[in-house]
Amino acid sequence: MGEDILKNLGPLKDLVGTFEGGTGDDVAPSDDRGTENNKYHEIIVFTPILPAVNHEQTLYGLRYHQQVFRHGEDFPFHDQVGYWHWDPKAGQVMQSLTIPRGMAVLAGGLAGEDSKSFKLKAQLGSKTFGICSNPFLDKEFQTVEYEIRVDFPDAETFAYDQVTRIQIKGQKGIFEHRDKNTLKRVKS
Repeated sequence: MGEDILKNLGPLKDLVGTFEGGTGDDVAPSDDRGTENNKYHEIIVFTPILPAVNHEQTLYGLRYHQQVFRHGEDFPFHDQVGYWHWDPKAGQVMQSLTIPRGMAVLAGGLAGEDSKSFKLKAQLGSKTFGICSNPFLDKEFQTVEYEIRVDFPDAETFAYDQVTRIQIKGQKGIFEHRDKNTLKRVKS
């Protein structure tokens, strides 16, 4: 992949490569629709892609694959794929993700080209940054909002704090499913 593509990634430039983090903390709905807490480690691989040109818009991006493992287990309990995009003209970062449970999210937010922190958001029903779920999830565990904050403490590290707000059938309040971790680059 050429240097031209890498230099145009804006605030995503420090995500290229393979990252690992072992201090993950997951607060999620349990099997009985209560709350469980999982400590985890994960591997995320970010690969630059060719620019996506849509008439006047040019997006620079990364394809990613994330696998999350509970401490002490060899198989992932979460697998996620998608893209991160930078739109320099709009000053916007976007994340599109899909999980094998039958859900897709497109989140977005503003950032500067050299931002060391940014926040992305998606909401149920939005035509632009929205959430789409299969019928079971929509009925039983309806995701109403997704938000992720990404921080780059240095060029080899990134941290995220992600909240997925869920309306669980039969419960009055919104459940805040929270995942957070700090990852280090292990391969460029």
